[in-house]
Amino acid sequence: MPHSKKVSDKRILVIGLGRFGSSMSLELVNHGWEVLGMDSSPRLVQMFSDALTHTVIADATDDEALRQIGASQFSHAVVAIGTHLEESILATSQLVDLGVPDIWAKAVSRRHGRILEQVGAHHVVLPEHDMGERVAHLVSGRMLDYVELEEGFSLGKTKAPRELLGKSLRETRVRHKYGITVVSVKRLGEPFTYATEETVLHKGDLIVVAGRTEDVERFAESN
Repeated sequence: MPHSKKVSDKRILVIGLGRFGSSMSLELVNHGWEVLGMDSSPRLVQMFSDALTHTVIADATDDEALRQIGASQFSHAVVAIGTHLEESILATSQLVDLGVPDIWAKAVSRRHGRILEQVGAHHVVLPEHDMGERVAHLVSGRMLDYVELEEGFSLGKTKAPRELLGKSLRETRVRHKYGITVVSVKRLGEPFTYATEETVLHKGDLIVVAGRTEDVERFAESN
């Protein structure tokens, strides 16, 4: 178990080994992290015992259980409990009391997320909500990909609109007209590269734009 708390440490406690917690844990292990996976389900713990660095069967709402596994010595922790809101909130609160400096918590709704923030979670993620919102943007609009960086500010990938073709981005005045910034461009058969004011867009180019969510949506609809 770890003996010091540095936020740069690549050691993390993951509470909850359901679909979200387990997939995240496996990805972290692939990136060289030391992961202690914790769940109250013996079946889930057994399932991932060989894939994760350490696993333990324990109740995350029990402060004594968290102390015994050395939770207070971890620099990062993720509360990935999904359906049991009370357990999610209690586990987060216990980690706060133990002084874990970087706590991430999964929420199933914005209300749940607000409560997690109120009890002290440093970061709240809403995977189901965010994915549903992302797919809705892809289905209903002209965007090829969409990421909301924070509430009200987004990145969108779309085809370069006809009105921007053959001119430098400075000449198009796209930021003035739409309130967005073209940050990257991809030519056919080439990787994405940074866009500058001198970048000239051509038919078939893909672009990534950044801005307020409503502006990104409005720009994509102009395509």
